[in-house]
Parts: sequence; C-alpha cells; structure tokens
Amino acid sequence: MSGIYIHVPFCKKACHYCDFHFSTSLKYADEMVESICKEIKLKKDRITGQVGTIYLGGGTPSILSQVALQKIFDTINHTFLVDSNAEITIETNPDDLTAQKLKELKQLPVNRFSVGIQSFYNEDLIWMNRAHNADEAENCIKRSQDAGFENLTLDLIYGYPLLTDTKWLANIQKAIELQVPHISAYALTVEPRTALAHAIKNKKQIPVSDNQSAEQFVILMGQLQKAGFEHYEISNFAKPGCYAVHNTNYWKGVDYIGIGPSAHGFDGQNRYMNPANNALYMEKLEANKLPETVEELSLNDRFNEYVMTSLRTMWGIDLQKITDEFGKDFLEETKHNLRNFEDKDWLIITEEKIKLNQSGKLFADHIASELFIIND
Repeated sequence: MSGIYIHVPFCKKACHYCDFHFSTSLKYADEMVESICKEIKLKKDRITGQVGTIYLGGGTPSILSQVALQKIFDTINHTFLVDSNAEITIETNPDDLTAQKLKELKQLPVNRFSVGIQSFYNEDLIWMNRAHNADEAENCIKRSQDAGFENLTLDLIYGYPLLTDTKWLANIQKAIELQVPHISAYALTVEPRTALAHAIKNKKQIPVSDNQSAEQFVILMGQLQKAGFEHYEISNFAKPGCYAVHNTNYWKGVDYIGIGPSAHGFDGQNRYMNPANNALYMEKLEANKLPETVEELSLNDRFNEYVMTSLRTMWGIDLQKITDEFGKDFLEETKHNLRNFEDKDWLIITEEKIKLNQSGKLFADHIASELFIIND
C-alpha cells in the first residue's frame, strides 16, 4: 500500500542545528493548509490502491489547530481510500502536548506520535534552542500514554559538545524507563546555513567530534540491545513488531506521494520534488498547478538508491532482488565491489544477503558508496 507524506512548514523556534524547511511565522498558516489540501486533490490519480501510511512531518505539525489538521485528514479521506489499519503519524514537540492538545488529537485519526525530545537536560535543550524544557520532555510522554497514545517514538541527538558519555547514558536510560516502543537517535551533523555552522565558523562553538559521535553510537547500540530493542535501521530501534511502517516502506522502496513545500514523492521510477519556498508553493497551487519538478531516475540511480537504503536496515541487500529488478550484470558488479571489503570486518555476506555488522554500521555511508554503480 502507498504512503502519504505531508510537510507542515511551521515551527515556534529555529533549532540551531536544523536545516529543514520551515517558517517561525504562522501568518499564512490557513492559506498553507488550503494549498496542502488543494495539492492532495490534484494528486488524486497518484495512488490507485489503498493508503497504508500517512505521516505529518515538518516543521512541527502539532503546531496546527485541530480544525486545520481535521481539514487535511478530511481531504485525504475524500480523495483516497485509506486502509482502516493505516499507520497515521504526527511529529510533535513536547511543549505542544498539553492535556488540551492531547484531547484534540484524540478526535483525529492520528494513532502514532513522533516526539522531538532530543535531550532530557535543560542546558542541552537551551544550547540547541529547543522550545521545550527537560520537565516537558519527560512529562509529555507520560501524559500521552495516560491519554491512550501508546504507539510513541521519541527522537534523541548525540555527538554534540555538551553531551558527555554519562549524560548520554542517562538520556538513553530515561527513554527506556519511559517504556516507549520505538526510539530514533541521530548524530548531530553540522549543516551549512544553520546557526550552528555559523557559530563554529566564527569560533563561538567548538566543532563536532566524529570520534565522539562514533563512540556514543556504540554506547547507544549496546544499551538498547540490552533493553530488548531491535536495531532495524541505522538510526532506528524498536521493540519487536513495533517498527515505523511509513519509514520502513521508504527503505523498502514502496511508493509514496509528498505534499507540502519541500516535500518529495517517489513512484518507483521518478522522484517528485516540491520547492522549499512557501510563497512559490502557494502561488502555483493558487493557479491550480502542481509546484513539483520531476526527476526521472536511471537504472543506475534506482540501483544505488536501493543499495543505500536497504543496507541501512537489518534486512540488508537482497541479491536475488538485484538480479530480478536490475539484472545479472548489476549482481556481478556488486560481487566485484565487495572485494573492497575483504580485509574489513564490516559485513555479513551470504548467498542471499549483504548486511552490516555492528562495526560496519559505523561506516554505512562509505560502504554504500563503494557498492554504487556510477558508469552507464
């Protein structure tokens, strides 16, 4: 079944490390919701079967009112056939998850929260310029569970200068104690044009350490494995059977449509990209035109994307799938490129699969790039 991703481009504050597309002004929020609904309608023919997942990301979708969110869901349900058991996720910030907001979200078809915790330490949250504090980080999870939302995932960040190993262990332990079934954890990356990159360039912040990130990733893997989580994707850990369906479909190449400014979609052959510009996005839709550009993926592009995404998962690269979907030449080239790793203890290689072991997970992007096929 296909998926729908909706990018809601609004946040209360700009986190110092974030380079996602968003605005801190809600001045045109109503007009944006109208445009999102119009784009949904214009893409009615993109999904012919059932919708299996809906994911509201951003930005911070939980910043929208119940009325605005209901309008989006009503438009989806009037345009597509949504499976009765569809996974419907909304990204939320802890400060948004008040008792009143949870009451409102209960009236919507949302059945999964992705909560941007990042840290349980106030000094770290201030350093990141997050909108919430440590008490809100913990209390919002408990409050959500008490309201009946059990399918929760929380985000954590590691590898930043303030985060000692002791604090990192405490963050992980707190997440485990909160009894959430899913945890996503990301190494801090310094993206161009962010406040963090500017501060590092001007020597107002110390650079991020790759060694620290690697060491804290190893700590993360060990602690969550002991707690019964499966490391099913490089940045994602879940209790058995609690994988994020929407994101897993991304990694498995299932088609999805992207709605909203900066959103991407994929139909197996082409990638569709909306502009990261709110005014341009709304202007195009006001004229009843889709704002997207289309990139037709070559066979090599699709192969490389398959390698990159599947290698990150616990299911790994399926060699039979390479033969069936790309041809025997791609299989032989893949086997040839595996020779680059003969002296590295990074991979688990069988006749059916190529998977990363724990050491290999530290070098996932490098390994994938070595398996890419560049020439036609």
